[in-house]
Amino acid sequence: MAVSHSTQQRLVHRQNFELPQIEQPVEELSVDGGKVRLRTPKGEPCVWRDYKGVNLHERVVGAFFHENESLVNWVNHQPLATPLTCLGDGHDGIWNIFAEIGRDSQRCEILDWYHLIENLGKVGGSQQRLDAVEACLWKGDVDGAIKQFFDWQHQRVSNFIDYLNKHRHRIVNYGYYQAEGISIGSGAIESTVKQLGRRIKISGAQWDESNVPQVLKHRCAYLNGQFST
Repeated sequence: MAVSHSTQQRLVHRQNFELPQIEQPVEELSVDGGKVRLRTPKGEPCVWRDYKGVNLHERVVGAFFHENESLVNWVNHQPLATPLTCLGDGHDGIWNIFAEIGRDSQRCEILDWYHLIENLGKVGGSQQRLDAVEACLWKGDVDGAIKQFFDWQHQRVSNFIDYLNKHRHRIVNYGYYQAEGISIGSGAIESTVKQLGRRIKISGAQWDESNVPQVLKHRCAYLNGQFST
């Protein structure tokens, strides 16, 4: 029996998709933002708005639309290990969320290695210099990385040095952490956001703002395997 799209939509919004409570301690988590297109009055251009996704590595995922407090509360109700590795890119909004999770002494915040090197690439200049900077950063040597630019004054260099100093405490010895089996990149949450996008960014999709939280909960329930139990 065929079921129309509108009927499927009504069925989804009647369900209560609760995010799971897990039993094993969470050792790593990552947070990132995604985009959802909202429906607007006829004749007006559509608008894109942000939501936040969180991945409790090798456990479960969650997504929240304008509900950062709910995200924080859900994570804080999980058993959190010490240390708790928190991975993110350079956006302030991500680190503001991490600041509310666990205890300051519990968190080990790590700036995503791949985003760090992506920002290094924007500086440009000689490949030899970039390689030397990367080698320093791989060891967590921020001062050594900055010294590589001592003879080059440029706005791109100044911007990158400001970026390094801002995240200095999040730039770790990546080589050591990787050897210890600790994640150094936020690929888990980036993959989650892509998988969420397969639902909320289907061709031509526009969503009523009030429906977005439920659509995200439904997609997370699917990704968490709640429909297969």
